[in-house]
Amino acid sequence: MRETEKARQRRFGGIRNASAAKEVGQADGVGFASPALYWFKLLHSTGGSHLALLSIYLFVIFVRWTVGLNGYSGRGVPPLYGDFEAQRHWMELTVNVPPVKWYWYDPAYWGLDYPPITAYHSWIMGSIARTFIPEMVELDKSRGIEALSVKVFMRLSALITEFICYVPAVVFIVNRWTGQDQWLRKPSLIIIDHGHFQYNTAMLGFTLWSILFLSKGYYVLGSIAFCLSLGFKQMSLFYALPIFFYLLGHCYRRGPRRGLQLLVKLGLSVVTSFLIMLAPFLRDTDQRLQVFRRVFPLHRGLYEDKVANIWCALSVILKLRSLFTVQTLLYISLFMTLMCTLPASLNLFLNPTPRRLIYALLNGSLAFFLFSFQVHEKSILLPLLPAMLLLLEEPFMVVWFGNVAMFSMYPLLKRDELALPYALLLVLFNLMASFAWRRSAAPAPGLWLLKMMSYVAMLSVHILDITVPPPPRLPDTYTMANVGISTALFVLFLAYFNFRQFALVTDGRTGTASSAKLKGT
Repeated sequence: MRETEKARQRRFGGIRNASAAKEVGQADGVGFASPALYWFKLLHSTGGSHLALLSIYLFVIFVRWTVGLNGYSGRGVPPLYGDFEAQRHWMELTVNVPPVKWYWYDPAYWGLDYPPITAYHSWIMGSIARTFIPEMVELDKSRGIEALSVKVFMRLSALITEFICYVPAVVFIVNRWTGQDQWLRKPSLIIIDHGHFQYNTAMLGFTLWSILFLSKGYYVLGSIAFCLSLGFKQMSLFYALPIFFYLLGHCYRRGPRRGLQLLVKLGLSVVTSFLIMLAPFLRDTDQRLQVFRRVFPLHRGLYEDKVANIWCALSVILKLRSLFTVQTLLYISLFMTLMCTLPASLNLFLNPTPRRLIYALLNGSLAFFLFSFQVHEKSILLPLLPAMLLLLEEPFMVVWFGNVAMFSMYPLLKRDELALPYALLLVLFNLMASFAWRRSAAPAPGLWLLKMMSYVAMLSVHILDITVPPPPRLPDTYTMANVGISTALFVLFLAYFNFRQFALVTDGRTGTASSAKLKGT
């Protein structure tokens, strides 16, 4: 008797694409296939299909831990060190200082400037650290500590956070949406969280849960999950407009009575979520204002460091920060962000389908990255999240986008002594993503040529950076070349994915969206 499709999927741990028995069984070796396909084909042919998901997890842990053996932000660079020290210091802070003082304590030395769920996460990790490595969280005395035990604990904390918040969401949404496990091999996220060091997987994991709930019609749960994402990192605001218009669109489509009921439920869920998150800080006005000032530090300026967005790229020829006040620049960036985000969001409002939501999240977050106020290099992780959901549908553009995103962070990674894992992760990502190339139509010749030209330009910047020192009067020559190339390509991606979103054809009877047949895409 032939094995049913569902049985084959169960044997492969629930992953329905590269690891699915059907596709693996049909992999015929024509052309270049992903190494993952050969591995899963081997498991299928030897009766080891039940080990597919386990093998993915083990490989995921191996890659992340290997990256963690390299440098990190601020290693050996006193007095402030870097993001690694900031995350450790917040553990020290939250376990030794009462919550009402968390946002007030010594702001000059990595003062807490993320929303409350980050603080609660730091308190949990700090409490565990105090049990096993008490010297790691001694108030003030532990500043700059770089003992091996501390490094191991911090790396483990990032891995555990990912497997609690992010990986389960990936497994669920892979089965719901993409049918592929490429999510677990995102090079940019791996190198930032497990190399540079942060906990972005928590924020992005909550966002994935929100997308999953929203796509299945659990709108209240989806809104709560998104509030948790916002409560972990304020960068999730990049997704706020698309999610707002998606929910508003569903309220509108339900008619006045049922739509108003859903709107009230959503409003109550959002307000309740934030009241619970902010409860320790709502006692007085000064406390509430301090949390807001720390989470939204408008005084820091238009952008931070050399980031591949419009404002930093323009600074080569137009010194905006010298021409305008911070407040004026805030209004300019707000206007430009809204102008570039609203078209996709309004299109989503009129046709609130899960597929269109993914495109709108990508377009909205990429517009925020390019035009909003106070953007970091690492913020490119936000548009990368919905982009990966489109890997099977847009393999040519998504892989290109992923490579450019990684390239845009190279100056930051180089400072952190992460150049080697940067290169190896890029190779790994492109090898693993190659399974999608076989499924896609040939791109338009113009796009293929442009992609090759961009790769040549990026490779040239790397070669020059390694072999030819920049002019003494222009030490940021290669960094700004990186910014210029990356920004230009991000603008191209923004235009392309907006075009693709508006090209989705909606079935008025079912409300589902499908792609129009576009030549060359």
